[in-house]
Formats: sequence, C-alpha cells, structure tokens
Amino acid sequence: MSDFKIGLREQNSVHILELKGYLDAHTAPKLEEALQNLLGSSRYNIVVNCKDLSYISSAGLGVFMAFIEDVRKHSGDIKLTNMSPKVYNVFDLLGFPLLYEIFKEEQDAITRFFDKSKNPSSTLQ
Repeated sequence: MSDFKIGLREQNSVHILELKGYLDAHTAPKLEEALQNLLGSSRYNIVVNCKDLSYISSAGLGVFMAFIEDVRKHSGDIKLTNMSPKVYNVFDLLGFPLLYEIFKEEQDAITRFFDKSKNPSSTLQ
C-alpha cells in the first residue's frame, strides 16, 4: 500500500488540496482533518486536485459527502480535478458527477468559482 499525502496551496482565494497516493479507510482521516481545518478557518472555495491520487475507496468518497453540505451552506463548493480514468470511474460509478463538478484541469475549476454564468458541462471531465 502506498502513502497518502495532502498538499495545500491557495490561488485567488481558492484553496487547493493536492491528493497523492491511496485514499482508503486508513488514510481518510487525513483528508477529514484537512477539510475540517479549511472549514474551521472559513475557507469554503475548495478544489481537490486528484492528479496523483492512485486509488480511492468508499471511505475516501464518504469524506467528500460528509463535508459538501456544510461547504455549500456557506456559499462555497468542492470541485474535483485532474482524475485518472481509473479514479474517475469510481466517482462516476457512485454518481458523483451529478453532485460535484469534475474538471479535467485545475485552472478550469478555479475559474468556475468566479464565472457562475458559465455552463458547467462545457468544461467537465
């Protein structure tokens, strides 16, 4: 099993979490903590870059579901980007594209926070 790491950076008041490795029941608490820290600091515009995410289990998916309501209640959102086909298939299988905007490129997700009139389907995965 691979390590799991989370990087955090900010661009234009959007907070970007970079996931790397395996996100499963053992590593999901790290993602929970990162999201709790953002919400605790009133940071609600979040992009999750999955470029280096090798694997995600149902426990990892559950973390996203646990936070989305609170984020949206504060007029924010969680947008997902840069998924490999393997990781995207897991999200797709469980209906996540109906609940979350998933973008091919990180910059498209960041831009989307500021261009609410844009048709999301034009930039989605």
